Amino acid sequence: MNSLSVIFTIPSLRSKIFYSIIVLVIYRLGSHIPISGVDLEALSSLFNQGGVLGFFNLFSGGGLSRFSIFALGILPFINASIIMQLMTIIWPKLKELAEEGDSGRKQLAQYTRYLSIILAFVQASVMTIGFKSFILPGTSFSFFFFYSVIGLVAGASLVMWLGELITENGLGNGASLLIFVGIIAQMPFYIKNTYVLVQGGTSIIGVIILAIVFLGIIVSIVFVQEAEKKIPVQYAKRVVGRKMYGGQNTYIPLRLIQGGVMPIIFASAVLQFPLMFGQYISIEPIQNFFNSYYTYDGLIYNLLFCLLIFFFTYFYTAITFNPQDLADNIKKQGGFIMGVRPGKPTVDFLEKIITKLTLVGAFFLSFVALVPVIAANVTNVTSFMGLGGTALLIIVGVAMDVVKQIEVFIISKKYEGLME
Repeated sequence: MNSLSVIFTIPSLRSKIFYSIIVLVIYRLGSHIPISGVDLEALSSLFNQGGVLGFFNLFSGGGLSRFSIFALGILPFINASIIMQLMTIIWPKLKELAEEGDSGRKQLAQYTRYLSIILAFVQASVMTIGFKSFILPGTSFSFFFFYSVIGLVAGASLVMWLGELITENGLGNGASLLIFVGIIAQMPFYIKNTYVLVQGGTSIIGVIILAIVFLGIIVSIVFVQEAEKKIPVQYAKRVVGRKMYGGQNTYIPLRLIQGGVMPIIFASAVLQFPLMFGQYISIEPIQNFFNSYYTYDGLIYNLLFCLLIFFFTYFYTAITFNPQDLADNIKKQGGFIMGVRPGKPTVDFLEKIITKLTLVGAFFLSFVALVPVIAANVTNVTSFMGLGGTALLIIVGVAMDVVKQIEVFIISKKYEGLME
């Protein structure tokens, strides 16, 4: 509370906040600019059904149901980031580039942008063909395809740029914040649908139970996001010149979920990628498969979701946490983990700990993703079906990340003031 009261007293922090808000407002305005030639009322009724398609619309902040220039949202960039990170592990040349430092990371970022444009072009083409039945009478499809694809790709490129602007000059991760704002913007829609269900005879008790479940999930997310395993480290005393260093006890904090909200965002993005093709291709067997099995509350969809959550949780932990480097740094500084010998035993100990933490974290993320779906089916309150635990995790995770960045910024400014 004290941190919040001093936010606007620090000019640099205030400018970062206003900068982020302005970029987010531009993003929201763009999501309401439709591409002409589409029957928006008929298209909106399709997305009002919720399910997986409604969840896809949630990630675009409602832009897809309005067929806006930002209909693709940030998903092409997220999918491109997933592919590039996987390729960095598989392809030695990209791995070497990633290890070259700042210049190598900038080059990889440029490759990710190029790949995002390619994916946006593919998705825009498939989406435009899929929306052929929603084109207004008298509209030439060939002309519509031309300007629709150009508009969607340009919109996706602009969204990617807006996300990078926030990351570089604002607060928080730009891509996560864009998804966060899109989800928040859709909340009135879900509340309205819930009210309609209650007016239609749905039990108010079911709504209350679902609200309690959501509240419990939010509390558990906050608890788990803050959870960490403290590994005690002892530093031996050493003399440098006339000064003595070390001889102190400290600890290494290992978070329960190393990747934060990114594993569940990546898993959701991957699941929506085939949906983009399946929903818009008018081939009966494909349509039957998606309508019968690839549904938001279906077994196949949720099984794949859990598997992808596990994969990306371990994957993100592997690329963000290196036990060998950590063990080497502890040894160089004259430290050791209590009860563990330096060298290989320390690496094995850290790997064992992080593997257990990752397993628990992956189970929790899967639990969060599935419980709201089960609760919605039990209570028959399906108005929040598109929201689910995934969106709740993103909302809470991103909000906590922004608050932490603000607190770190304030502490650093206070420290600079003391040093001066």
